[in-house]
Formats: sequence, C-alpha cells, structure tokens
Amino acid sequence: MSDTETGAGEAPLDRLQFSVFGFVSRPSTEVYEAVVDPESLSRYFTTGGAEGRLEPGNAVSWNFSDFPRRFRVTPVEAQPGRRVVIEWGAAESTTVQGAASTRVTFTFEPVDDGSRTKVTISEDGWRVSRDRAAAAFGNSMGWTGFLAALKVWMEHGINLREGFYC
Repeated sequence: MSDTETGAGEAPLDRLQFSVFGFVSRPSTEVYEAVVDPESLSRYFTTGGAEGRLEPGNAVSWNFSDFPRRFRVTPVEAQPGRRVVIEWGAAESTTVQGAASTRVTFTFEPVDDGSRTKVTISEDGWRVSRDRAAAAFGNSMGWTGFLAALKVWMEHGINLREGFYC
C-alpha cells in the first residue's frame, strides 16, 4: 500500500468535525431569522423553548422536552442573513482552545437568484475517542434533523419534530 492509502504522512487526527447541509425554499434573510429568533426556533426545533436571540452578548438557552435538558448557548458571531457561530456545552468535547464546548457554524448562502437558501451547519471541537465519536455522530444526526425541521416549517408550516423523539 502507498502512504496515501494508509494515511501515513498525515497529521494525527486530534479532533472530530462534521458538516451537514440542506436547501430551504425561502430567501436567506428569512431563513437566518428563523434560526436566530427564539420564538421561531421554538416552533420547529427547541421543543421545550428557546430563550435569547443568537447574537453575541445575549444570554441564550435551548430546552428540549424530548431530551429533558436545558443547554446554554453562547453566540460568538452573527452576520445577518449570512452566518451565525455559537458555542455550546457538549459532553466529552473540547474546542481547540480547551473549553468544554463545541463550535457550531451556520452559513446561509442565497441560491437560485435568492429564492432559496443553502444552509450549512458545521460542528467542530470533539476530541477523538470511540465515545466522543459516537456523541459527535449523534449531533450530526441532530443537525440533519434540524435542517429537515427548518425546511418543513418554513415551506409548509409543519412542526416535524413534534413527537419525533418521544
């Protein structure tokens, strides 16, 4: 086998990261608003409610009645209609700086002359281990579900998540 096939010569894997994406048939400003506004987010994602707008300096929490736990969310960056970056506590994770959280980046890319939006969600900061990989893969599933719920809510007004996990 060659070095390319075995991975020899590559830097060791020291953290896990992933990205998921989907398209929503609404302009990027509307899709962005549905993500950063706690009332909107509570209609399709945070089954126990969201508090605080996703903007730096705001106290934000997400509660899930189907996963009874409130998550503290720290908005790091907000570029209206374009991008949101948050950090949130994730068991068995670490950011590059060493804090016990992961960094999640939402990007909103206008497509089809602005009539649709490509939403990409990337999460970074998981340490490498079997248990932590399982947790990261679980979050990957969760963010994919988020995208599906966002799309169905924005395009059809249906709460896809209601009753999905319990």
